[in-house]
Amino acid sequence: MKFRPCIDLHKGKVKQIVGSTFSDTDDTGIVTNFEAEHSPAHYANKYKKDNLQGGHVIMLGPGNETAAKEALAAYPSGMQVGGGITPENAGEYLDAGASHVIVTSFVFQNGTINWEHCAAIAKAVGKHNLVLDLSCKRKHNRYYIVTDRWQHFTDVTVTQDTLERLAAYCSEFLVHAADVEGKQEGVDIGLITLLSSAAPIPVTYAGGIRSIDDLDMVNTLGKGRIDATVGSALDIFGGTLAYEKVVAWHRKQGK
Repeated sequence: MKFRPCIDLHKGKVKQIVGSTFSDTDDTGIVTNFEAEHSPAHYANKYKKDNLQGGHVIMLGPGNETAAKEALAAYPSGMQVGGGITPENAGEYLDAGASHVIVTSFVFQNGTINWEHCAAIAKAVGKHNLVLDLSCKRKHNRYYIVTDRWQHFTDVTVTQDTLERLAAYCSEFLVHAADVEGKQEGVDIGLITLLSSAAPIPVTYAGGIRSIDDLDMVNTLGKGRIDATVGSALDIFGGTLAYEKVVAWHRKQGK
């Protein structure tokens, strides 16, 4: 299991936001846990120095393109990038230094999976350069993939069959537990357990991690197969969990 660092961007700034507070209409209801004084490149350089690979830069809405490319340039091939990625613009982010592009809304459209779009983005960048974001929320005791900054439910449930079919097009999954994202209230045990048994390719889990004990829980429930990212809880993002302790924990895993 690895710790995967993150840089979340909103209106060109590094922020940590409660995912469930996004709105289609305006940003007045968004709950921001933290807004950084430092640039995206500052965090990318920190991750590069600590040899933390496979993290992600997420563009939450428009106006983040320049900031994202700044982070990617600071850590070439060290981080993935997602948010508004299509076959038309994916190449420019790979050229800017992204190791992979992360795709959600282009693949999940009109409430379901657009398999033609799956094939198109995989062909454009190569399966080995593609990560599918399967961020989800719980409804009726099942996990449904959500899109458009976690606002809209699709009709796609996270099952072994779904994961196996989607795995034919990508090399990894990124899964935000949107119900607990940014709340520092603990991880989504049911989702981690499901992913550990059903996912045929590597998975990075995000959502609710607030302590080393939570990282240990992801490691145990995920059977060492699920990587994890930590956001709002880290002291570098205004939280109380020491970034250096998480890096030390990561290194103890032998990665």
